[in-house]
Amino acid sequence: MRYRPNEPGHPSNDRFVLSKGHAAPLLYAAWTEAGFIKEAELLNLRKIDSDLEGHPTPRLPFVDVATGSLGQGLGAACGMAYTGKYFDKTSYRVYCLLGDGESSEGSVWEALQFASHYQLDNLVAIIDVNRLGQSEAAPLGHDTDVYHKRCEAFGWNTCVVDGHDVEELCQALWQASQQKGKPTMIVAKTFKGRGIPDVENADNWHGKPIPKDKVESVISTIQSEIQTSDVCAIQPPAQDVPPVNTVEIKMPSLPTYNIGEKVATRKAYGLALVKLGKANKHVVVLDGDTKNSTFAELFKQAHPERYIECFIAEQNMVSVALGCAARNRTIAFASTFAAFFTRAFDHIRMAGISRSNIKLCGSHSGVSIGEDGPSQMALEDLAMFRTIPGCTVFYPSDAVSTEYAVSLAANTKGICFIRTSRPETPILYSQEEKFEVGLAKVVRISDADRVVVIGAGVTLHEALSAADELAKQGIYIRVIDPFTIKPLDADTIISNARATGGHIITVEDHYKEGGIGEAVAAAVSGEPGILVQSLAVSGVPRSGKPAELLDLFGISAKHIITAVKSTFAN
Repeated sequence: MRYRPNEPGHPSNDRFVLSKGHAAPLLYAAWTEAGFIKEAELLNLRKIDSDLEGHPTPRLPFVDVATGSLGQGLGAACGMAYTGKYFDKTSYRVYCLLGDGESSEGSVWEALQFASHYQLDNLVAIIDVNRLGQSEAAPLGHDTDVYHKRCEAFGWNTCVVDGHDVEELCQALWQASQQKGKPTMIVAKTFKGRGIPDVENADNWHGKPIPKDKVESVISTIQSEIQTSDVCAIQPPAQDVPPVNTVEIKMPSLPTYNIGEKVATRKAYGLALVKLGKANKHVVVLDGDTKNSTFAELFKQAHPERYIECFIAEQNMVSVALGCAARNRTIAFASTFAAFFTRAFDHIRMAGISRSNIKLCGSHSGVSIGEDGPSQMALEDLAMFRTIPGCTVFYPSDAVSTEYAVSLAANTKGICFIRTSRPETPILYSQEEKFEVGLAKVVRISDADRVVVIGAGVTLHEALSAADELAKQGIYIRVIDPFTIKPLDADTIISNARATGGHIITVEDHYKEGGIGEAVAAAVSGEPGILVQSLAVSGVPRSGKPAELLDLFGISAKHIITAVKSTFAN
């Protein structure tokens, strides 16, 4: 590898991803040999005051992405390699070490397919075929021939080596550097615990220390195998990586929508991406074969060289986005139906641990998508994304707020999730309206208001329809658009609840568990005299027209009116 040992995060350095994160002590030892870590620090492995954690995290500057939840490192490496080849167009290479046990994960094969499809010849993966998993043998054992055939069938340049033979490994790595048009997989046959009596190739040693009474003899055995203690010279990288600017991105113009015009927020997302892409050439967009539904296709049409089609492989799409965003080389937006992000939850969780800045947009939220039915309806996504540390959750209710959500997401540190809807909804806000993360909008207010109703997306429009009907009956409600569900604008909610008698009704196109209602209830939990009633989807939904489904599941204007009147009656 070519890298600067004193600047492990330098953009010109070759990248290394330890997908088999449980081998972290070896990674730390390697960086000690390179001179970045002091040898004495190795004795603090896994301790509370040390950054040498049990599995690698970006607390360490030489770790780009957190690993340890297996099957994810190769996807991130694909994102780094794609960025190096097609965006940065530079000479740095990407290396990824996998375990044979994790090759049972489907996401590994999603990544293999992605890398060969995009001819990532700057990517080298090494699979450590040591036969043993955590609790028993991996399914293929030491059958390196099958690994070879499978990787080759996926379009990789593949070779088999003795993983304990340094010369063979070096020869394979050199050959990989000469390969054009294909990524390279090195299938390395190894023996776990090689050279250690009673441990080599034996079951049930995963993650276990050598017994204290055998430590000295084992160390002596290992030292006797070392042929030289000389440190190899480290080759510096070429200085051919262009500078990037991924901060303070400004839209080139204000939104151009008119109040009352009907536009789906999912379409507004695509249009906003086009504008953002014009403002900054480092904005890239990924999608999972849903671009004609998420409207990411508008970005592809405007900026085809910065669009990545990830096909129907959402787990890999999230990992590729993670790799693209590593070292702040790009501002990566990835989109699919919000329901399909649930499949990739562990990858999103690991992106949170990686402190990534990826931006995710989930369309087709809730029962309001209509006839496509429950398999396509996202009803768990708010709960999922609210749990991710540092994740900002946007839920825009019209095209103007959607455009601001995209702009704010691009400039917000950490993972961002934008929840968009399928139906066309009226524009509520003027072109000059200003939006901020964590700042709600009071969209209907009067001195006679008796209840606060909080809705988002389609249910905000249902709340406004309910407000119009109730006003005809002399009943007035205050309607709030939260804009961001995390962070939630507790101050605005509490002050308006107190001004209207302390009654809040939340209405959401989402399950009750983990949604807007629970977020609001938590925000006001320390405030005496404020009561929260939640209207949300319950049970398994079905196909139908959007209006029928909103009504069937109790989140339509009619049900809001009933809830408001019930509040007065009680």
